[in-house]
Amino acid sequence: MSQITAWVPDELVEALDAVAENLKRSRADIIRQALEHYLEDYDDLDVALERLRDPSDPVLDWDQVRHDLLCTD
Repeated sequence: MSQITAWVPDELVEALDAVAENLKRSRADIIRQALEHYLEDYDDLDVALERLRDPSDPVLDWDQVRHDLLCTD
């Protein structure tokens, strides 16, 4: 495991300490979990953007999709 150092505003440290105290966890645990969630979200966004830029991926018409899902003939 590696150690990193970051400078953050005092207000952010105060908020971090409050969350850590409420959850009975260390600052490091809260920061580690926050980074994991951020990186997972970033990966998901990256995949979504790749799919949006893929010219072979068809664009669906919302009205047609809605009709297909909701209408029972």
